[in-house]
Amino acid sequence: MNRLKELRREKKLKQVDVATVIGMSMQALSNYENGLREPDFTTLNKLAEYFGVSVDYLLGRTDARHTTNSGIYDIPSLSPIGRRRVPMLGKVACGEPIYADEDRESYVMAGTDINADFCLTAQGDSMIGARIMDGDIVFCRQQDMVENGEIAVVLIGDEATLKRVYYYPENKMLVLRPENPKYKEFVYKNDELNEIRILGKAVAFQSDVR
Repeated sequence: MNRLKELRREKKLKQVDVATVIGMSMQALSNYENGLREPDFTTLNKLAEYFGVSVDYLLGRTDARHTTNSGIYDIPSLSPIGRRRVPMLGKVACGEPIYADEDRESYVMAGTDINADFCLTAQGDSMIGARIMDGDIVFCRQQDMVENGEIAVVLIGDEATLKRVYYYPENKMLVLRPENPKYKEFVYKNDELNEIRILGKAVAFQSDVR
C-alpha cells in the first residue's frame, strides 16, 4: 500500500504516530505499507478516515482522494462522527470467569458519545440475552458500584466476568446473573465478598455484522 506510506510522509508522521492513533502495532503498519499484509475492512476504514481520503484512494483504485459518488457523503446536513480512543484491557468472560489479562497498549476507536473509560473483548455466550456475543467489544465506565440489574465487569480474585449484578446488603450476598438460561448464577456471601471487586459498568458494546 504505497498510498498509505505516501500519506503518512505527506503529513510528516512517523509510523508510531499512526499506529498509536489507529490502535495497531508498528509492525502491522509496516507490513501494510510494504504490501506484506492487507488491512481488514475495519482497519482500512480507520486509516482512510484518519488521512481524510476514501478507501478506494488508499487502495490505489482511484486517483480521486474523496468519494464523489452520490450517497450519504453528499448530504450537507450530515456531520462527521467524532471518534476517540478507548484503552483495550484484554478479555472478559461471558461464562466462567477467566484470567483478567491487561493489554494497555491497544486501543479501540469509539464514538465520542460513548462515555467509557476502557473496553474489553467478550468471550463466551452467557450474555447473549443482552445481545452481547462472543467477540463483541464491551465499553465500560469505571466505577466500583452499580445499581441492581445493571451489567458490570466484575473481578473475582484475578479473574473477570461480565454479568448482571444484584447486591443484597441485608443478607451480605452478591449475585452475578448471566443472560443465558444454560448458565447458573454465581452467588457470593459474607467473607467471599472480600474477593469481589466491580471494575466498571457496561455502557455500550460494538458487534460485527453476523
